[in-house]
Amino acid sequence: MNGPLNGGGSDGRGHDDEFRGVPRIPSPRPAADDLHPHAYRPPAPEAPTGDEHCPAPDTQAPAPDDADRAGTDTAGADRAGADAPKTADGGDRRSHRVLKSLLGAWALAACSAEETTAVEEHLGECAPCAEEALRLRDAVGLLHTDRDLDLDPLLRFRVLENCLGRRPARIPVPAWADPYDAETARLDALLRDIGDSDWHAPVRLKWFDGKTQVNRRTTVAGVIGHLMTVDGLVAGALGLDDPLGPHAPLPPTARTESFWNSADLPPTGAIREPWRDQSHTLVRTVSFAGRGVADMPVPYGTFALPLRDALLDRAFECWIHADDIADAVDYPYAPPSGTHLNRMIDLAARLLPAALAERRRAGLAGPPQHLVAAGAPGRSLHLEVEGSGGGSWYIALDSPAAAGSPDRSIAQVALDVVEFCKLVAGHVSPEEAAVGQDGDREAVRDVLFAAAALSRL
Repeated sequence: MNGPLNGGGSDGRGHDDEFRGVPRIPSPRPAADDLHPHAYRPPAPEAPTGDEHCPAPDTQAPAPDDADRAGTDTAGADRAGADAPKTADGGDRRSHRVLKSLLGAWALAACSAEETTAVEEHLGECAPCAEEALRLRDAVGLLHTDRDLDLDPLLRFRVLENCLGRRPARIPVPAWADPYDAETARLDALLRDIGDSDWHAPVRLKWFDGKTQVNRRTTVAGVIGHLMTVDGLVAGALGLDDPLGPHAPLPPTARTESFWNSADLPPTGAIREPWRDQSHTLVRTVSFAGRGVADMPVPYGTFALPLRDALLDRAFECWIHADDIADAVDYPYAPPSGTHLNRMIDLAARLLPAALAERRRAGLAGPPQHLVAAGAPGRSLHLEVEGSGGGSWYIALDSPAAAGSPDRSIAQVALDVVEFCKLVAGHVSPEEAAVGQDGDREAVRDVLFAAAALSRL
């Protein structure tokens, strides 16, 4: 494009003739702004031909030099709105320089409707301005930083699900250990996101001692120490190192008190790493152990649970205490997935008949009314848990050995899924828990108090 495209020379119009015939959209060039600013200026209006006495325009006038043109363009930009030439349909025909100066406002959507129309028509004709407009529009997109910085609690689950779908794990985690694996990972993400001072934030742990709700004050670091010491029961059953040593007590409350009292200093954020290492080790060990390990007993002092149920119990407590920590540091925290919640509720429903029998031996529940043979259907309460992860369970009322039966149901209790879990954790009193009750009032009361009695420190 260094000479006339049509092979002609100058026609007496100076520099303007050099660009006569230039295409509306130029061919690719190494830079967008290396053309003369008059390359895309609209041609001067033709002189009228109807009047023979009208003098012809002076075609021999030389082009203004750069200094004169700069002054003229600056003054013209100030009068762009008033003095812009009109097109045949009445619209503005603004100069290339004026339209280019409007690109920034156009990218920010700050132009008037007339200016927007003029700029967009110009972008269809001027390649350098079109390239500049694209750059400005992309830059404006980088200015929008008002986004939520909190991680989605299910992000890790979706990433792992996608990764495992592409390349399955060589040694997969057993399905019964999934809730523990997921809840420890979610709590670890919360702990990584809090500040150093948050580890000393006060946390009040609540549980039900059989008659009334009690609580204990500790810190965020103290809660993690509590989780680590009770998880040590599972570690000891698997032959791993117990964080309290070989002669540590078995009951969870005694273990926690022993840890809190033996520490020379209150626990700090340094407790996160040994707790997380222990949870990783537990998941890795049960993944390599094989199928038979699921039924291995884990002693809790006064009772024992199979390993599959013990890890489910630890997942439940991990979620409950993570929620306690989140409340203390004002952090958003969602309940577990519906599938995992259903397994946790099922464990509580299976433990309720034994808890009810224990309260009956302590004189805290009504006596049995119709004893039946082991495995036979007996008087039952219909427990209906509503929401994601909920379901229906029939709780045997007279003996842990009896089977719950819909045919012998004498009462019904309906609760929200999270409300029921809070009741089992001792965070909600039995009197306030039930949303709907029907049938034998004594049976309803006994089951609600037995559910709260499942809680502990």
